[in-house]
Amino acid sequence: MKMSTSSRYLWIVLGFLFGLNTLASGYQNSPQPAPKTILFFGDSITAGYGLDPSLAFPALIQNKIDEKALAYKVINAGLSGETSAGGLRRVDWVLQQEVDIFVLELGGNDGLRGLDLDQTKSNLQGIIDKVNARYPQATLILAGMEVPPNLGVDYRNRFREMYQQLAQENELVFIPFILDGVGGIPELNLADQIHPNAEGHKMVAELVWDTLEPLLIP
Repeated sequence: MKMSTSSRYLWIVLGFLFGLNTLASGYQNSPQPAPKTILFFGDSITAGYGLDPSLAFPALIQNKIDEKALAYKVINAGLSGETSAGGLRRVDWVLQQEVDIFVLELGGNDGLRGLDLDQTKSNLQGIIDKVNARYPQATLILAGMEVPPNLGVDYRNRFREMYQQLAQENELVFIPFILDGVGGIPELNLADQIHPNAEGHKMVAELVWDTLEPLLIP
């Protein structure tokens, strides 16, 4: 049977549309690249002590990432009460998962206990070395801490300098004081005046985001 010109045209159009749908379907079904991982490794500050985990600053960072549709997922590996020695023992287990950005926030509990700072520095260096050995392409961010003045001026200065030295010696991205603008302000902390409340964590998230955002956006 001879096909009319209009029929042939209709079949050509239908064929073209079918081809476009098939191509679009292929794009939709193609696997998307896995998101990169930002791992926050710290103590009660990172864990969000006294709060729902969704209110801790790592979760707030994830919210900011999602708002910008960036392909990163946040893992909160904070553990309340963790010391630098505990972190050194624990980090191998944490590093079993892929890590692209590693945020190290430890040492505060060492300072509160007045522990030997040479040992604290050695422990933190050990964590840094393990991350570099396992994931040499990962970016490391070191978040510093401060200790209260009742431990003495010398100890307080040495504690601050410890983080500065680690950052310089390892060429790390550095946040000098993760509780900057939060520590010592009653309305931004829980009743213990050590751990940030929900509003305090919002402030911490903004501080961390100022450092982190440029690393995520090409």
